[in-house]
Amino acid sequence: MSGLLHGPTAEPAAAPRRRRVAVVGVALSDCGRVDGPTPYALHAQAARRALADSGLDRRVIDGFASAGLGTLAPIEVAEYLGLRPAWVDSTSVGGATWEVMAAHAADAIAAGHANAVLLVYGSTARADIKARRRTSNLSFGARGPLQFEVPYGHTLISKYAMAARRHMHEYGTTLEQLAEVAVQTRANAAANPDAMFRDPLTVGEVLSGEMIADPFTKLHCCIRSDGGCAVLLAAEDYVPDTAKAPVWVLGSGTAVSHTTMSEWEDFTVSPAAVSGRLAFERAGLTPADVDLAEIYDAFTYMTLVTLEDLGFCGKGEGGAFVEKGRLLRCGELPVNTDGGGLSACHPGMRGLFLLVEAVRQLRGEAGPNRQVTKPDGRLPEVALASGTGGWFCSSGTVILGRG
Repeated sequence: MSGLLHGPTAEPAAAPRRRRVAVVGVALSDCGRVDGPTPYALHAQAARRALADSGLDRRVIDGFASAGLGTLAPIEVAEYLGLRPAWVDSTSVGGATWEVMAAHAADAIAAGHANAVLLVYGSTARADIKARRRTSNLSFGARGPLQFEVPYGHTLISKYAMAARRHMHEYGTTLEQLAEVAVQTRANAAANPDAMFRDPLTVGEVLSGEMIADPFTKLHCCIRSDGGCAVLLAAEDYVPDTAKAPVWVLGSGTAVSHTTMSEWEDFTVSPAAVSGRLAFERAGLTPADVDLAEIYDAFTYMTLVTLEDLGFCGKGEGGAFVEKGRLLRCGELPVNTDGGGLSACHPGMRGLFLLVEAVRQLRGEAGPNRQVTKPDGRLPEVALASGTGGWFCSSGTVILGRG
């Protein structure tokens, strides 16, 4: 026993090398008004297109992540796609799901638990309502902690509206500043042929719209569309065989906050304050290094407060920051360059679309009048995608780069 305690010890085994992880394929399915295909078909369409975009053989895929469809997601969707993955993820935390899944997948690939992970999503939310297969109401049930709010008719949108009103009270944020988010996002959508709404907006039009939940009029709220997308992540070993230059995962962070509003300590701080800090620390970067940001925008306030919490401006300064065209494609910090959930598409959980757009911008594939460039004309080098779930209940932030 004494020898075990005090005798010579072997050198500790070297930690296994963590592999670099790249996004090697991205694609959208048909989006917008899509009345024919099922959600499964949109998953398949996006997956095939992302695989073709990567140039890899489908047999390299040994990991799969999906949420929101099927009784045993992602098993049902994987079966539909003809995949038999050895690594799966079905994390479901609302709109942040896909950034959280991307973080999980990158960690798994880096550690050698998977080699290539496909993330895929598809929804016919708009078509289902049109065909009366579902109603427009979204209910998270009345059990558990939510039972204390449901009797009072506390809807999802009202929770965002309450948070926006608190920010306005605390920091003097104005309705006009919130409206600027919608106006600039629509301007970005104007050059995107895939965007559902492309006609210019004015602040006045946003403010004069139908009231949905004070202070949000209709144009403060995301659209309802159909659509899907897919992202393929792979280990660095596969990069030499891919069709396009890799976009590397530089860092990621995740965080959760609350379910009931009474447990949310500060309505003006989202969990992106944690996920963003972790992502920047792990990437070894700062907000000043980011060339463009794709931010979940179910409501205008979500964009504004997330910009603050990610460190692009100080707390309470979001209203002033979004003015003067800063979010435009040619602005100081291009945000939601495809038109976001406010104008381009929002089929339910939009987080995966943020990653697709970020990758396309870094590759220089956005197209005429839509491609972001640095002041000297070069392509962007660093992009951030930040998803938000529930009513600021969860957050996932992923930082991507070309280097």
